Amino acid sequence: VQLQASGGGLVQAGGSLRLSCAASGRTFSSHVMGWFRQAPGKEREFVAAISRNGGSTYYTDSVKGRFTISRDNARNTVYLQMNSLNPEDTAVYYCAGSSGYSLRMSPSEYNYWGQGTQVTVSS
Repeated sequence: VQLQASGGGLVQAGGSLRLSCAASGRTFSSHVMGWFRQAPGKEREFVAAISRNGGSTYYTDSVKGRFTISRDNARNTVYLQMNSLNPEDTAVYYCAGSSGYSLRMSPSEYNYWGQGTQVTVSS
């Protein structure tokens, strides 16, 4: 599976962005998908994950109620809708795919990674 993330940009605090991650290959629906982010000087951190059929999701506490992960298996795409953005959300955002079955939050449990898209939130 190859992943291509897009949708990042510069937005003011309180604004919104929607990230997309398009996957190649015919096995997208058999992968748990996740979003991670990495700010300068910090480790890559988990943001959100979604199950194979989209029926289950999980978020890190700092984005609950503001971000929504979703997927369209017919389009081989996973999305991250980000609302009420604040400067602490500034980071490079990565999509990732895991061949495992359950939702997972550790980067080491993901097999495939996109190239990252920059999100910058100004105050």
